[in-house]
Amino acid sequence: GVRDVLFLYEENRCSMTYMYEYPEYLKIKLPKKTAKRYPAYELYLYGEGNYAEENKNLLLTGIPVLFLPGNAGSYKQVRSLGSIALRKAEDVDFKYHFNFFSVNFNEELVALYGGSLQQQTKFVHECIKVILKLYRDREFAPTSVAIVGHSMGGLVARALLTLKNFKPELINLLITQATPHVAPVMPLDKYLTDFYTAVNNHWILKAQDLRNLTTLSVAGGFRDYQVRSGLAFLPRLSQHDSALSVVSSAVPRAWASTDHLSIVWCKELILATIRAFFDLIDENTRQITEDPKKRMSVLNHHFVRHPAKIFEENPEAFTELTGAFMWITVKASKWTYSLYNDSDGKYFTFPLASHRKSYSHVYCENSMLDTSSWIYGCVNSNSSMCLEATDLSWRAELLPTTKVVILKLQDYPSLSHIVIQVPPTVGNKYTLDCEFFKEDSRTVQLPVTHLFSFGLSSSKILLNSTGLLYNVQLQHFNQIYQAFKIYIESHCQSLKERKPSVYRLHIPWSHEDSIIVAKVPSFTEISAKLHIAQPENDSRIPELNIYSSSDCQYEVILKTSLLQVLGQIIRFHAGSLPVYIVSNILLTYGGQLSTLISTGQCSDFSLELVRTAKPYKVEPLISIVVFLQGFNWFREIWQSLSLPEVDAAVLSSRDAWFPLVSLILFLFGTGIAYWSGVFFSTSLRLFSSLWLTLIRPTVPQKDKLITPRRLCGVLSLALVSWMTCGAFAVFIVYLQYLFKSVHVFVASVFYFQDSDHSKETSQNSSIHTVKNQSSMDSISEATQSLSNSTIAEAVNSLKMHVTILNLFTWIVLLNLPSLIYWLKNLRYNVRLDPDPCRSTAIIIVCILEILMNSSTSEVKSSKLLKIAAKVPLPLSVAMLAFGRMHLYKVPHFVIFSLLLHVLCCIV
Repeated sequence: GVRDVLFLYEENRCSMTYMYEYPEYLKIKLPKKTAKRYPAYELYLYGEGNYAEENKNLLLTGIPVLFLPGNAGSYKQVRSLGSIALRKAEDVDFKYHFNFFSVNFNEELVALYGGSLQQQTKFVHECIKVILKLYRDREFAPTSVAIVGHSMGGLVARALLTLKNFKPELINLLITQATPHVAPVMPLDKYLTDFYTAVNNHWILKAQDLRNLTTLSVAGGFRDYQVRSGLAFLPRLSQHDSALSVVSSAVPRAWASTDHLSIVWCKELILATIRAFFDLIDENTRQITEDPKKRMSVLNHHFVRHPAKIFEENPEAFTELTGAFMWITVKASKWTYSLYNDSDGKYFTFPLASHRKSYSHVYCENSMLDTSSWIYGCVNSNSSMCLEATDLSWRAELLPTTKVVILKLQDYPSLSHIVIQVPPTVGNKYTLDCEFFKEDSRTVQLPVTHLFSFGLSSSKILLNSTGLLYNVQLQHFNQIYQAFKIYIESHCQSLKERKPSVYRLHIPWSHEDSIIVAKVPSFTEISAKLHIAQPENDSRIPELNIYSSSDCQYEVILKTSLLQVLGQIIRFHAGSLPVYIVSNILLTYGGQLSTLISTGQCSDFSLELVRTAKPYKVEPLISIVVFLQGFNWFREIWQSLSLPEVDAAVLSSRDAWFPLVSLILFLFGTGIAYWSGVFFSTSLRLFSSLWLTLIRPTVPQKDKLITPRRLCGVLSLALVSWMTCGAFAVFIVYLQYLFKSVHVFVASVFYFQDSDHSKETSQNSSIHTVKNQSSMDSISEATQSLSNSTIAEAVNSLKMHVTILNLFTWIVLLNLPSLIYWLKNLRYNVRLDPDPCRSTAIIIVCILEILMNSSTSEVKSSKLLKIAAKVPLPLSVAMLAFGRMHLYKVPHFVIFSLLLHVLCCIV
């Protein structure tokens, strides 16, 4: 599954964007108050060559666009947009042009640490004010700014509307690139999840106020394994019709999946964006249009369905077909026309009266990919020619090798003829095809194979007819856990050269189509899987559209792909894996405490994991709770206890929960926990061996748990946590614990070797000495008994320390982003504020400082041991119930369990 997500995706079909002149970034001076409040952030204006020189005095006359980088993103990522917009402006002699600004967020890790998201949002608000001030007193001064946000930058842009003093009219267009709108990829702290909740709730509750803001979200598709495309789809609201979400693989003229970074430089996608920007300009104001309907129609034109025509806001309803062209009537139901260097123009007319009874649709395709009109519907004609027609070219759709039109004859009762225009061509070779057909004859139903068929069975159909278009309906394909391999084999009667076939997987409830161009004849493999499950109120069926060659047969075979099913599990739920891993370790820890009660010995981590970490101990209870939450009476009781909603129920409501997914993830977590335990033990042995060769250790001596020196250490680390960064204090005490464990291990090994050596010496001396034999034997037995019990105790303690260290390794990893963020911003502020783990860090410091000096002998005699051994199981259940979508809660469950361990050492 991991391999499928990280490596088995389509090749990169994006072209790189290049600058023709040296890119320059002009730093915009901010007000002193703003610069002092946000010392790490900056605002830049992008430019190249002469354009950059002209803008150094900041006498700007263009249309402002602000680029916001994402997680660890650079302000220089604006250059692809800025450069192509500059080239486009040169093409129109700078009648219109755009000024691209970019914010430097200091490459902060905002996808992992949410403490600075609010700060970034407020800074962007200040930047918008500064940008609009630069245009003050200009002839066509803008009143709003368009925003392009990559990754988390898109979320920051949406968050602007949650600010109390922000005026919504300051932005009228927002384009986001690979932005996780629905939920964070890794919910590592409370600030991150709270930020998401505030933004999404505002957009749902205040949807009416956002109608003047047009939003486009572009997702990267399956190549983007950092942000899955399902997260990039904006919340669907019936009253919010000014938002559009698309996957890059469905964008016309791009038709390519992008990874998380290439989405900002993918030439095909950037060209679509810049073309849309120029089509959005209002000629009167020379700024982006204030009409929301026009904005949506432009975005639909460039990002959803491109008719292979230059955008027109109000195309003429009727047109006169002029020109000294020859008129030719075609009565056949199927027609093909190829031309090359034809100097005479022609009109081909298809009378509809003779076809309406026999056929339901007409399909035409044209391999000339220009932007001129080519197909019309005649509304007024005489015996020889059409006098007035409506332009049907707007009904066309652009595909990689052709432009096609499908018309339902019933929808056009007033048309007498279909007219195809063939203009004179010089040096161009292209083909026109038209056919009339019944919808039933070209629609084939293909039931998909069952999830648990594991690719052993298949569904198969053979398309024998000689049509130009087939629609294969993939029945029962509606869930995200379904994944298939579709094999299409084409056979042709003759070996002549043909146009390529186009295969499109069309998902009707979301813009996530994928298109593949294949030679004919050929054998083609298509991956079929979903980014979004079918909504409850939607009954439409996904289709495989085959735009075929007329004299070829097509065989379609569909099989379940187990590899891709596992890939979907990883794609949708890999973020919750740490919860399953820690849950397994916690169950093992509880098992070790139980063996300490029953046998007096602490079992080995790996053996105890295999024995104790069983999914049937935790999964059934969560499933029962999720089931009961479907009943109102149970929900009322649950809410009265002020308990949060179970994460599995939330994921189910988002259609992101698979059957058996929790079991698979639990087993995966068991595997990772097992091998991390093996790695940890092996590393400990290697470090100890190295230590033994360098330093002769001292024999470990029994000491008090709490001493003045240790108390000073705890207070010092608590102060570090409070004054600097909680994760830093946790990391220090973790290293201290690690060092202590290695020291205990080394001392135990050395003490064991030393006792063996003493035993041998005692035996050797007894051979030469007979005197006082009985007294020597009794001393030797007492010494041996003492050394064996001491070593056994040390080994037991060490096993317990290894498990606790294993637990805290994952806690340190979960807190690492805030530590990295703090280190990166240390030059601006010594104290991390807000700090997601300041209070928990102080508790962790106190716990670890006591535990690292404890031994199992103290725990064994405790009255609380039985309670401490039973608590990890309910905590593991609670962790899986409430921690999957809130990873920051994981340390709390571990802390509670180890707090009881500390009490066992004391009481």
